[in-house]
Amino acid sequence: MSASRRTDIPALFSEWFYNRVRKGFVLLRNPYNPLQVGRVSLTPDHVDGIVFWTKNAAPMVDRLHELDAFQYYFQYTITPYGRDVESNIPNKHEVVIPAFKKIGAGKAVWRYDPVFLNERYTWDYHVRAFTKIAEELEGCTHKAVMSFVDSYRGVDLRPLHIQPLTPERQRELAQQLAEIAAAHGITLTACAESQLGLPMSCCVDGKMFGVEKPKDRNQRGDCTCVESFDIGAYSTCSNGCAYCYANHYGRIQPPPDPGCDLLGPPLTGNERIKERN
Repeated sequence: MSASRRTDIPALFSEWFYNRVRKGFVLLRNPYNPLQVGRVSLTPDHVDGIVFWTKNAAPMVDRLHELDAFQYYFQYTITPYGRDVESNIPNKHEVVIPAFKKIGAGKAVWRYDPVFLNERYTWDYHVRAFTKIAEELEGCTHKAVMSFVDSYRGVDLRPLHIQPLTPERQRELAQQLAEIAAAHGITLTACAESQLGLPMSCCVDGKMFGVEKPKDRNQRGDCTCVESFDIGAYSTCSNGCAYCYANHYGRIQPPPDPGCDLLGPPLTGNERIKERN
């Protein structure tokens, strides 16, 4: 189960998620056909494991004992950007990293992505910032993931004034960061970018849960993630990241009631609900 590529559930909807665990199920709306709704069991016998995606797990970490019956790990993004790029992310060193450290090295993967360069966020800036974060995370994770920023439909990257890098320069920066990571006991991997010369990351990895699953055909060609259910909803994330693909054209829906069965707009009664697992 992916929770979620579409929104930041740990940072924004942790109470909603824990309520769904207590109820034992969650509803998820097909983002391309809103009348199709899946009902997914949230009991340990039906869930191989949960992959959380977040930029701030602080609202969730003090209740992780409620998930003791499940296998899980976090894809936890910590970037070097300020509020000019990530307008609603709290202080990385005062809030975000301390929460990361509470998860445990075997359940926390550090994501340093997306990477881009501009006049402020230069090559040297990234090297210094990556080094500082790696120093703080030493002993708290064994793996990091990086990728360079991608352009998605509905995302206007022009205000970021991104300076393009050739594949050769991307590889050079990746290798430099990999050496820094290794010095702190962290293996740097690549997310769906084989040109970087790094080991390829499997971000949704069935082997982490002891199961074999087929590749997720809905992801990019170089992506090695396995099939999963995503229980999030697009256009619900208020983190305010300028490069984000998950809020369509910057639109954000009102947050759901924590007791609601699904994220996103409530049911109208016209939907067809189907069991999914």
